[in-house]
Amino acid sequence: MSNLKPKQFKKDRLLDQGVNLLLEKGYHATGLKEILDAVQIPKGSFYAYFESKERFAAEAIYHYIEPFILRLTGHLQNPERDGLAALKAYYSELIGEVVISGFKGGCLLGNLMGEIGDTSPLCRDALLNAVARYCELQKIALERGQQQGTVRLDRSAKSMADLMLNSWQGALLRMKVEQSVEPLKDVCNDLLDDYFKA
Repeated sequence: MSNLKPKQFKKDRLLDQGVNLLLEKGYHATGLKEILDAVQIPKGSFYAYFESKERFAAEAIYHYIEPFILRLTGHLQNPERDGLAALKAYYSELIGEVVISGFKGGCLLGNLMGEIGDTSPLCRDALLNAVARYCELQKIALERGQQQGTVRLDRSAKSMADLMLNSWQGALLRMKVEQSVEPLKDVCNDLLDDYFKA
């Protein structure tokens, strides 16, 4: 049984469903009615949780990134792995899940950056915040790898974390078109198994 209060439970259900639909259809093609119908909440009740569809999308961005932040943090807290090994294990998990999902969705952050990143200041701020938090964790992993002697020292951990994020986002787009994990594997092989290594 969930410890969440009923209102928070319903809000989380709306966000769960919203993330799924935003991944599947994008912002403009996702209607509030189908989100509300999926969780059996009356349309008028939506505004008890969110002041607008734009606010809903911004909160969906935060809702979406949190499990990734927690999972990557878990890998970083594993005492048996150095920073680089933690990143490899994390990305290996993601690649496995992409296969199971049938190459659908990609990344909500990347999808929304392309669709509304330059038209919605509210969503843009949410995207920038999510990317910054995600990148910071990867920077920490690479800094740890540098301290442990597994990651090269002639590049900053921040620049390598940015490169990883940018390359991964591009590979996710190719993955959707090619229906293959090879672009994702190539990024991991080229960066984590080669370019980043000491």
